[in-house]
Amino acid sequence: MKPKWLVLLLLLFALSCKNEKGRLIQIQANETAGFQFPYFLYIPENMEIANERFLIVEPNNSGFTSDVFDEHLEKAERVASKDFYLGNFLARQLNYPLLVTVFPRPAENWHIYTHSLDRDAMNQRDNDLERLDLQLLAMVKDATTRLNEMGYATQRQFLLTGFSASGTFANRFSMIHPERILAVAAGGLNGLLMLPTDSLQGHAMNYPLGTCDFAERFGKPFQQELFRQMPQLWFMGELDYNDAIPYADGYDDDERKLIYQTLGEQMQPERWSNCAHQYQKHQIEAEIKTYPGIGHEHPELVKQDVLKFFKAAIDRTND
Repeated sequence: MKPKWLVLLLLLFALSCKNEKGRLIQIQANETAGFQFPYFLYIPENMEIANERFLIVEPNNSGFTSDVFDEHLEKAERVASKDFYLGNFLARQLNYPLLVTVFPRPAENWHIYTHSLDRDAMNQRDNDLERLDLQLLAMVKDATTRLNEMGYATQRQFLLTGFSASGTFANRFSMIHPERILAVAAGGLNGLLMLPTDSLQGHAMNYPLGTCDFAERFGKPFQQELFRQMPQLWFMGELDYNDAIPYADGYDDDERKLIYQTLGEQMQPERWSNCAHQYQKHQIEAEIKTYPGIGHEHPELVKQDVLKFFKAAIDRTND
């Protein structure tokens, strides 16, 4: 007969596993496969073997800088396993697998805002932070191979989501690699979207504001037609006052000045509306929403809208 303490321990463990409502796998960094950091792969408990599916990707967003990697790992694990977060919520509702990256956000080099894929992050060379966008694609390839080997047939294109810094990451990533994304939905974007244009009001718009230096930076032209046709949902809360533009970790003085001059210093409604106008002007088929009475958050109403948006994008692949 098992001791009472052991029975209790096993019961608590079982309840903990049940609450996750799925399987969470930590994949270690694999330099040979092209990614220098680990990622989490979440598989919902009701995901069926027979059905083809799309991988959901949510870049991690710790919300803080730290040179202790385990702190970023712990936050990414929560993002991957808790349905408070958009990616996990969508994975459970759609019965699709979820990939969450574990990119660090350094404290010593605090200006490298990896979790928003800022210019400093994309300037990194010859170190582990080089081309995080390509590292994410390598993680997707690795996860897709693993899922296929498990019997879960998974498409090459994927669904991309995020909020706050990871929402900005999603916006910028979707412009760099539109061919890989079935649909993207992200919010809490500081009233700022990367614009599909080389210039605005006579000013060159370099990454991450626009596409002026795109070919030089990424070794390929901006695929505007693919970006235009990609289903996109960008959202802000009407009462969201979380503005990253004034802070030096995300933007340098020249970028800040250019944003204020061309798009507006006031985050809402001025800057957000001007970004929406630019997307409309360049015929980008994006849904750009402002939720009344909502702050820097994604409550149930928003989650349901994102779910509906992704379902519609998935349904179009079956037409």
